[in-house]
Order: sequence, then structure tokens, then C-alpha cells
Amino acid sequence: MGKKRPQTKAGKSRATVGARAAGADEQVPVVGAREPCPCGSGRRYKACHGRAAAQAVTELVQRPFEGLAGECDWVALRELVPAATVTLHLRGGLPEGEPSVTLATVLPMAWPALRRDDGSVLLALQNDTSTGDLSRDLADILQRALTAEPGTPVTAGGTPADGSGPRLQDLLDPDAPFEPVVHSGFEFWVPDSAEKSSPEVAASLERANAAAIPTVKLSGVDAAYWCETPEKNHLRWVMPHPEEQLLDALARLHAAGRSSLGEGTRLVGSFRAHGLMVPVWDLPSAMGAKDCEQPAAEFAERLAEALAADAPLSPEERRARGGLTNRQVTLS
Repeated sequence: MGKKRPQTKAGKSRATVGARAAGADEQVPVVGAREPCPCGSGRRYKACHGRAAAQAVTELVQRPFEGLAGECDWVALRELVPAATVTLHLRGGLPEGEPSVTLATVLPMAWPALRRDDGSVLLALQNDTSTGDLSRDLADILQRALTAEPGTPVTAGGTPADGSGPRLQDLLDPDAPFEPVVHSGFEFWVPDSAEKSSPEVAASLERANAAAIPTVKLSGVDAAYWCETPEKNHLRWVMPHPEEQLLDALARLHAAGRSSLGEGTRLVGSFRAHGLMVPVWDLPSAMGAKDCEQPAAEFAERLAEALAADAPLSPEERRARGGLTNRQVTLS
């Protein structure tokens, strides 16, 4: 489920630059990309203030969920988990008449968001977005969902081109808990008979359920998700530690033969997602999520010790680090 970096085209649609992009206090008027820049520099707009506007739109934010409660779980729900929901808490509370706001991994027909008949909002996390700042795109969708007519989906693509809109960090309560609930399927899409009657939603639900990989969130450690596949099971664990420090720690454990989660398990590598590292273990098919709880807790203790070590890596540890780095994949 890797996401491609979005691309934009120069043109009049990107030609309104706010003070943030322009580095000035005033708004720059709308002009064509090849017209003289209204700042008076004598250069074409696209080579002057237009360059800052384009960069504001296209620059990829490496850690879009940084600063949010549960950053690691945000990454997991974006990249790893098929079906999950989380109750979101807004700064200042919910608007009057708004019963709830819920984050969902995906929605039927790939809707970015949905305002139900009762006024509650579902916000989808795994859709493609229009700029390089996933947090700002999702915040825009959420704001529009809160004012949409009940019973209607919300489309994507409304994020301000100058990057001036709020981000999730501006809209969500930073002190509220972020507690994912992982589901075995997508029945949470259709809580009432009226929505179940839609043939389009029913067909989308059937397809999604058929493709969902069984996934369970471990309860004893943060942001670790067990999943079942036909040949073997896996544990994928989103970790908040700085990448270089985490690679050193994993290399120390790997070289010492302490990186597994028990007999028949193996640390096979990791991938990067939204600025964080996600180590991955292969597990025997007979090893379920409950069987992972104690080994994961014990590994967390070993990892904490390895993270605290500051001695230079030994030759064996450097080789182990090189192997882990060679098996690393970037998803976003």
C-alpha cells in the first residue's frame, strides 16, 4: 500500500500565493505562470513567488502525523491494517448536533469521507491525497465533512493550493487518547438497514471483506500488529525511535542472536513509512496473535537496553546493520 509522491503542474491554478509561501505580509494577486511577478522583481511569476507556491504544494511532508497522539498507530492504520476505526476528538469538542467523528482505514467506493444520515462523520485514512502534506489534506476533508449535508459522501481535492489550510494537528485534541479498534471486516460501513440497501455499498463491502488480511493489534506493546497470510504469519511493529538509533539497536540484538520472537521466528527486515521504521518478523503459521504477546513484551525490554547502549558497533554488529539496511523498503 505504498503511496506515490504527488505531482503538480505549473499554471494559473497554482498562481495565488499566500504570505507564508511568498515570505511577505501581503497576498500576491493571481497571475499567469509566465507573466511578470507582481512583486516587482522583473522575473516571471513561475521563477519568483510562483516557485515558493509550487514547492508548498508538492513538497512531501516526511512525518505527516508527527505531534498527534498515537503517531505510530496512525502510520499502521494508513499502511498496514485493512479494517479499523478510531474515535477522533476535536479541539474544543464536537460541533453542535455532531454525534461523533470516526477515523476509518477505508470507506466504500474509496470515499474520502462520509457524513451519515444522523450527522456523524467517517474520515478515511488510506485514500490518495492531492498534495505532499497528508495531514493537511485529511484536515481539509474532515472540515468539509463536518459541514456536508447528512447522508452524503465527501470528495477529495479541496486543499488550498498555497498550503494555508489547517492540519490534523490543528483540529484534533492533542491530549485525547487514540485507541484503534481493529475489525475482522468492514461491516462498520453499514450500521443501519438504509445503507445496507445500497447495491453499490453492498458490492464494495463484499469485495473489501474478501481482500482483507486477518489482522490483530497486540495489547501489551504499542503499535504492533499481527497478521495472517496463507504461507506464514507476520508481526509488523511501527516504532517511534530515530531511524539510525533504531537500526543500531536492532543490529546489536541481531548479531547477538536476540532479535527473534522465539523459536521459528525471524526478524526479516523493515520498511519506512511516513518517517518511521517498521520492523517485520516472520512467524510460524501456528503462532497466533496471543502467542506473540509475551515474546513481544520481552523483545521490547531487550530493545530498550540496546537503544541505551552507546558503544561503537562491533564488526559483527556492523555486518548485521548492513543486512538490515539492505532489506529496508520505503513505502512513503
